[in-house]
Amino acid sequence: MPTISMFLGIIIRMYYDEHNPPHFHAEYNEFKASIDINSLEISEGSLPTKQAKMVLGWSALHQEALLANWKLAENGETLFKIKPLE
Repeated sequence: MPTISMFLGIIIRMYYDEHNPPHFHAEYNEFKASIDINSLEISEGSLPTKQAKMVLGWSALHQEALLANWKLAENGETLFKIKPLE
């Protein structure tokens, strides 16, 4: 489960051999959520409101890169890091 970004205590990961639709995982303390890359919505789990807004804003800025990483993961290739939220 490669970590593709980290910011403000939030860890962003993408797994290999995952199911569709394209998504990534965000973790903050004991909270975990899956975010759909196409709709940019939390599809499973939850994050505190402030962190959810940060993750969704970050994912909107990097949607294209997230989709590119998803395609790499589907092919079992190495994922690249995505710039954190600053």
